[in-house]
Amino acid sequence: GILHEDLRLLLETSMPAKKKKALLGVADPKIGAAILEELGYQCQTGGVVAEIMRGIRLHFHALVKGLTAQSASKAQLGLGHSYSRAKVKFNVNRVDNMIIQSISLLDQLDKDINTFSMRVREWYGYHFPELIKIVPENYTYCRLAKFIGNRKELSEESLEGLEEIVMDSAKAQAILEASRSSMGMDISPLDLINIESFSSRVISLSEYRKGLQEYLRSKMSQVAPSLSALIGEVVGARLISHAGSLTNLAKYPASTVQILGAEKALFRALKTRGNTPKYGLIFHSTFIGRAAAKNKGRISRYLANKCTIASRIDCFSEVPTSVFGDKLREQVEERLAFYETGEPPRKNLEVMKEAVVEASEVVAEVKRKLEKKEKKKKKREKKRLEALAAAAEDVENSVMEVEENDTEPKKKKKKKKQELEASSEQELEAASEPEQNGLEEEEEEPLPKKKRKLTVEAAEEEEEEKKKKKKKKKKAARDSEED
Repeated sequence: GILHEDLRLLLETSMPAKKKKALLGVADPKIGAAILEELGYQCQTGGVVAEIMRGIRLHFHALVKGLTAQSASKAQLGLGHSYSRAKVKFNVNRVDNMIIQSISLLDQLDKDINTFSMRVREWYGYHFPELIKIVPENYTYCRLAKFIGNRKELSEESLEGLEEIVMDSAKAQAILEASRSSMGMDISPLDLINIESFSSRVISLSEYRKGLQEYLRSKMSQVAPSLSALIGEVVGARLISHAGSLTNLAKYPASTVQILGAEKALFRALKTRGNTPKYGLIFHSTFIGRAAAKNKGRISRYLANKCTIASRIDCFSEVPTSVFGDKLREQVEERLAFYETGEPPRKNLEVMKEAVVEASEVVAEVKRKLEKKEKKKKKREKKRLEALAAAAEDVENSVMEVEENDTEPKKKKKKKKQELEASSEQELEAASEPEQNGLEEEEEEPLPKKKRKLTVEAAEEEEEEKKKKKKKKKKAARDSEED
């Protein structure tokens, strides 16, 4: 409903205020309504206007002077690109593409780390085969392989390091004893260097996987907090990845979400007319694992229903919160207890009323914090602008001071000249004043000035004569040298 400033300016300058009854052809009825509301111009929309617009767009290069068909097509292409870019733009913090990529990378890393760990076990097992039984974990085994190296060099001094890695003194002692009575073959230092370098690579991959899981957890709390609170970050991310986006997942019905990830089993069951699958990706949730065998299908259907609600809340809410996800999780817990003990759960209406109240409080708190941040940001910006203005004023003042300092010496010189002239005039006046001895007044004639002039002229003539004599001597010396 708000008219763009450029369009408002164009209409106000092109159409006088008197012609309020003039008809404007507008393709979009919303823009027409906005123009009528803001400026009062009657706007016509319909099939005729659309045809006229199409004709203008087709012959636009012929109607405007200096515009070629090539430049018009370039302008249309640029407009289309900018329109598409504006359509694609949305909140950067709620991008689900990063979740899809990170969960795919996480699954790939799990496969690679398992493969590489098995390779380290086989490789180092030739030298120290008893270590596999003592330490079955892949990450810890790789760290131990890197730390121990040659088992013959293992002694009581390295017991503390083993305890730090294994986090168990009994296991560390068992490793030490097994190294003394091991049946493994001897290994060369070069082979040990290769095994250690490969083990360090596997360790770095495992540590990167931990960091990636933390990143996924933080991203899910921003994009889909309710879904992650209900079913967990990893399962929620797998659902989003399988659906393609959070919006697609929100559009799916609960029956589709229930078997999402089990499409092959579903089509095989439909083809052979067998039993359809009860669950897909949501099987990895803890709720289905905790349910009894006869209740697994019922709890998976109920969980899929709640997952659909949570995904829709996350997708279409302005300020995402995990309040609804926590309440939906409580409902699933109550339903699980109902299947086991028969205790009736709360009604959905009561739970959702509580959730709405809590969510409104959380949203108000979040908005308050955002407003505070915005105010602080504005204050910082204002202080920065004031500091810049003060710095600019200081620079201007320093420039003015420098200019004043440059002009002051000139003024002082002028003052000195004026003072010297005034003092000379006073001396002349004092010299010209008559001396009163009480008997007669004698007026001094201006003879001293003439005498001074004569003496100055005589001195100048003597200097010129000296210069001429010097020049003559130099010429005579040059002539003698040449001879």
